[in-house]
Amino acid sequence: MTGKLLGHYRVLEKIGAGAMGEVYRARDERLGRDVAIKVIRPASSDNADHLRRFEQEARAAAALNHPNILAIFDVGFEGSTPYIVSELLEGQTVRARLTAGPISPRQAADYALQIAQGLTAAHERRIIHRDLKPENLFLTNDGRVKILDFGIAKLQAPPEEKQDISSAVTVTKSGAFIGTYAYMSPEQLRGKAIDHRSDIFSFGTVLYEILSGKRAFQGETEIDTMTAILREEPAEANLEQAAIPLGYRDIVRHCLEKEPENRFQSAKDLAFALQTITGSSSGRHVAAPAPKRAGGKAIGWAVASLLAVALALSLAELWQPITQPEYTRLTFESGTVYAARFTPGGDSMLYSADWNNGGFQIFSTVGSSTLAQPLNLKGASLLAVSNTGELALALHGTHNGQLEVAGGTLARAPLAGGSPHEILSNVRWADWDGSGNLAVVHYVDGKCRLEYPIGKVLYQTAGFISNIRFSPRFDQIAFMDHPALWDNRGNVSVTDLSGHVRALTQEWESEQGLAWRRDGKEIWFSAVEKGNALGLKAVDLDKRLRTVLNLPIGLTLQDMAGDGRVLLTLNNRRLNMAFSTLGGKEDYELSWHDWNVAKDISPDGQFVVFEDSSEAAGASYSVNLRRLDGSLPARLGEGSAGGLSPDGKWAVAISVTAGTVPRVTLLPTGPGEARSLNVSGLEHVRNGWARFLADGKGVTIDANVAGHNTRCYRLDVDGAAPQPLTPEGIFCGPISPDDRWMAVESKPDAAEAGKTPTLNLYPLKGDAMREVPLPDPAFLSAQWSPDGRSMIGTHPGQLPTRIYRLDFATGKETQIHELHPGAPAGVVFVAPVMVSRDGRHFLYSYNQTLSGLFLVSGLR
Repeated sequence: MTGKLLGHYRVLEKIGAGAMGEVYRARDERLGRDVAIKVIRPASSDNADHLRRFEQEARAAAALNHPNILAIFDVGFEGSTPYIVSELLEGQTVRARLTAGPISPRQAADYALQIAQGLTAAHERRIIHRDLKPENLFLTNDGRVKILDFGIAKLQAPPEEKQDISSAVTVTKSGAFIGTYAYMSPEQLRGKAIDHRSDIFSFGTVLYEILSGKRAFQGETEIDTMTAILREEPAEANLEQAAIPLGYRDIVRHCLEKEPENRFQSAKDLAFALQTITGSSSGRHVAAPAPKRAGGKAIGWAVASLLAVALALSLAELWQPITQPEYTRLTFESGTVYAARFTPGGDSMLYSADWNNGGFQIFSTVGSSTLAQPLNLKGASLLAVSNTGELALALHGTHNGQLEVAGGTLARAPLAGGSPHEILSNVRWADWDGSGNLAVVHYVDGKCRLEYPIGKVLYQTAGFISNIRFSPRFDQIAFMDHPALWDNRGNVSVTDLSGHVRALTQEWESEQGLAWRRDGKEIWFSAVEKGNALGLKAVDLDKRLRTVLNLPIGLTLQDMAGDGRVLLTLNNRRLNMAFSTLGGKEDYELSWHDWNVAKDISPDGQFVVFEDSSEAAGASYSVNLRRLDGSLPARLGEGSAGGLSPDGKWAVAISVTAGTVPRVTLLPTGPGEARSLNVSGLEHVRNGWARFLADGKGVTIDANVAGHNTRCYRLDVDGAAPQPLTPEGIFCGPISPDDRWMAVESKPDAAEAGKTPTLNLYPLKGDAMREVPLPDPAFLSAQWSPDGRSMIGTHPGQLPTRIYRLDFATGKETQIHELHPGAPAGVVFVAPVMVSRDGRHFLYSYNQTLSGLFLVSGLR
């Protein structure tokens, strides 16, 4: 064929071959460009079925115009030999790419989304591919995926035509298979009628293979392979070994359901699900920088920039909310929305957000427009808007995993402009009554207090209170009550202005966001019984509960207008975990599920202990050990994790459940039985700091007895009763290598203006307390130096996060290291940061929340 002229195409060289024909590079002499020509094999020219299939490939592919489908330019005959002219691709097939070595998860996610988008375009034209496999997927040199070979594509009958699928074009004769066994759907193997969902099954087999590097279904013979497709599930271990996140495993499983009605019902739904996880737009997927793991291989995942309005619209019928809501997206940048409120009258919106790591700021929409402009309030977080247009703000604080401001100072400022007036320190939530007074959540002496007016305590807890909102008549305050600090499980409660508190709901595993309906008959809130995908719910004052809206992605209620419109944020949230070494060039990603809380590093630096608070861990969470050799984590037991013993043989676990006696347990990191510690007399144990003393004979915890504030206690491993180590209101801190001192920061509040912040060294063996001036009040202790002469710590809220050494003798602070999360986009904070006892290794968690703000109407 070389040199032959087909029409006005000059054949240059053979570049490939398929089941029906051969492919050549050719020169379009009319347009002066190189193209690809597929010519049917002479041996097949007399085969009517092959000719029909060849013609079908031309018709099907030429009808499609999509960047992820091979473009057809022309079709013709040279004598009796038909040919198809298409774009010339430079690159390799997915099969060749798999043969060359593993595909990184980030690349696999990119390829998967492009394939799904190509299938969406085909299915919208009622064209089924029927032979999707790695050989029919081409990777161009610029990273584009192209779907090839619609030679066995089958046209579906239009919905209005009540035509049996078997009467469509290119009918396969009885008893004949078309396709490739290992990638065929069960209904295809059984010779049943197929539709677009067969392609979705084939897509699932391809996705499994590019994620794991292994076929989803494979037996010693073709019959074994077909049997596996019909009766077996692909091995989950292959995806686990490749450290594939659960979201992608769920998509694979959903694609590979044996019955078509249990799969994704359209390629569009599939593409939107992938977009939500990978954070791409509807165009070419561009992944964010990926975290790293030991060995330098990229295994991180781009976190969603969240085009979730498309997801909500496309899947609304599938998940069947009570009404069909209408969504208007208000934000389009990459980052995090912390809070949003309607202005008085509901015609505009205010929200605080951090876009593109530029620091959090307050923005205002203009009338009904989605355009927003920043207010001159950079560094301020929005708490509430009064009915006269005055703002309640939190200044100077940092955000935690619940997106609330920690360590902030309450301030008020006019919406029309003006400098904020600071009022009260250590305030995380606030709301206005109808007369311009504020109710606040105020932290005092280790207790979280709901105060109204400021100074009058209506309710307090050793856990925390969030999302306080006045009723429309301003005679009640609804709030979320969380029994355990740092854990957003809890219930929705309400109090009158005399402090009579009632719980209206059960305890939810996760809850965040609350508002009153404007008639005062219901409280709307976002919560979930299991996992992190919060749904929108409503409860009345008689405790009648109903579901308003459920989506397959987490949402947070921000505010509700008088006409029933609501502000929602749709969030993709993860608490990742990474490991860093002093002087090391890169941090190693150690995340497992989607909520990993760093807790401690082994004395030899070879493994870490962390808490898994994800849905996969269960309602009680779990304590886990992970080695740095790349192996999967090992579950040690239930509970919230604490620290490791000095010999690395025991890990602390704390179980705190509302209405039950707290438990503190020592879990063996190797063979052995768990041991319970004596917590007699303690009313509540915080699940934050739990650390072994240097001699290994005791554990320090934050707890309180009935009628008293939280303080630091020692639990003896030999069973002695708990002993207080600090005054009330003073929580546990790092303990010196000789067990003589406990370090706790003392930072003055607004009433102590002018007082120098200090690092207080509380004596544990009869010495007098020492005070070390802090050159920077943001300093937070993490670990003593091995010689006991300095403290290693961080400045919470700092991005990037730096590690400092505070010298006790000189009072000087010196930076010694910097932490670098592998995917910085959407990082809200880095905490907790754990330092090894030798000061050389660092284990840390970092919260990533990428969110979009939506105005939603039509909810009932």
